[in-house]
Amino acid sequence: MIRAILSMLILAAAASAQMPDGPGRAETEKLCKNCHELARSVSKKQDREGWQATLVKMTAFGMKATDQELGTMLEYLAKHWPAEDVPPVNVNTAAAIEMESRLGLRRSHAAAIVAYREKNGKFKDVEDLKKVPGVDAEKIEAKKDRIVF
Repeated sequence: MIRAILSMLILAAAASAQMPDGPGRAETEKLCKNCHELARSVSKKQDREGWQATLVKMTAFGMKATDQELGTMLEYLAKHWPAEDVPPVNVNTAAAIEMESRLGLRRSHAAAIVAYREKNGKFKDVEDLKKVPGVDAEKIEAKKDRIVF
């Protein structure tokens, strides 16, 4: 038990040390660490739209933040953990969580892609991927430069 607590404290300190200074750091640390460790909060490198979706989701889960705090956090996260640092996602091998975080897909859409792939086999191209029922074809088209097969 003591080891687990010590490990969590070390991880929190390491994550805090890795958080770049700048507007939004304090808000991100304060609001994210209430539910999970900071390293987990920022491990999902995403584009601005992905970070926006994450903040909306966290607010729906009960995160209490003002519009100003959310805006400041969005700028901070998009600046310091951008999607450009993330390699493309192979939709034929990726887990749903990987597609959700790296492509900014809704959890249900990422799960639908995995289920469709398991039932129908590998995707050949973006047009194949757009055939998944319930998945936003426009979002897939917008993210096609970060998708590989």
